[in-house]
Amino acid sequence: MVTRLSESDHARVSSAIAAAEGTSAGEILAVVTDTSDRYHDVALHWSLLVLIAVLAWAAAWPASLEYWWDRLVGGWHTQPSLRQLLTFLMILAVAKFTAVLLILRYMPLRLWLTPGNTKTRRVRRRALTVFKAAAERRTAGRTGILIYLSMGEHRAEIIGDEAITSVTTAETWGEAMTALLGHVREGRVADGMVAAIERIGVVLSEHFPRSGEDKNEIPDKLIEL
Repeated sequence: MVTRLSESDHARVSSAIAAAEGTSAGEILAVVTDTSDRYHDVALHWSLLVLIAVLAWAAAWPASLEYWWDRLVGGWHTQPSLRQLLTFLMILAVAKFTAVLLILRYMPLRLWLTPGNTKTRRVRRRALTVFKAAAERRTAGRTGILIYLSMGEHRAEIIGDEAITSVTTAETWGEAMTALLGHVREGRVADGMVAAIERIGVVLSEHFPRSGEDKNEIPDKLIEL
């Protein structure tokens, strides 16, 4: 799942940022990451669900528990006691729990089993964290903007600083988001970033035209986390 862009990809994105900023007072930060969260809680929830399912199965069909006891222990043993059956059930439930937890260390499967709303919230939360750390209020005119792409979740966020959000809405960036994700779906991450940056640059130049006093306050580069 690890996504690494080439040096030429980085150069293209950097050039696109510089060009977009050349006509506006905006400062664009581009970030790509493999995943925005490890979703350990999701793996734990599925493992617990399987554990509960084992207990529910034993409660609904206790004879099945005795059947499997006989199949595994077998031989000339006497009828199992209640203690033996409950111990067997505990071992079985814990074994299933552990097996699922180990299987879900495989990240693509863990992501596939993660609800879409959960992925959307986690990507948004991580994007906001990155924005606050690297772009928010880092420019004199509060004109920083983040393009954040999370490959594993197939989601992206565009977040602007105070001055930008005061004159735009989420719908303003619809064309940029469409351009970004359209290329990414076809495996062209750098093309998507460049296309989105170009469209964001157009919006920024309309609302925040560049003046002679503008300085480059955020490095013009693509960051891979």
